[in-house]
Amino acid sequence: MTLPIDPTQIDPDDIGEEQATLEMGHEEAIEHVREVFTDAGFGVPVEFSPSEMLNEKVDAGRDPYYVLGACNPAVADRALDATDNKLGALMPCNVVVWEEAPGTQRVYHVSIMRLARLAGMAPDDDKMAGIIADTGEMVDEAFENL
Repeated sequence: MTLPIDPTQIDPDDIGEEQATLEMGHEEAIEHVREVFTDAGFGVPVEFSPSEMLNEKVDAGRDPYYVLGACNPAVADRALDATDNKLGALMPCNVVVWEEAPGTQRVYHVSIMRLARLAGMAPDDDKMAGIIADTGEMVDEAFENL
């Protein structure tokens, strides 16, 4: 299969990539990220630790890795309407926290709204541009406060 786009040519801004480094313990970082994203207007209805699951199920030996599934219901509702419900396959908007070293955590996020548009799941129109702008502002606020 040939990809319709060259992933090496995608600018991180095109997918709304955001990253931050936190100098704190893993559990403290998870709590901090949850609080900051909640303050920015997201709820966190889903969260789990892939590292715990993989270490338990297949003895993976993974360092701490945690996923916070963030969602703003009003924006999610608009996005579902704008994409004929297709965006739901990418929900929620995940924010990942992994331990790079003891006391150093990486926080990582990409925009499911931008990814959906790039993948053809969402229209490239003014309605979707507004949704992308709204979620982008909320994510920017969260990352500024990390």
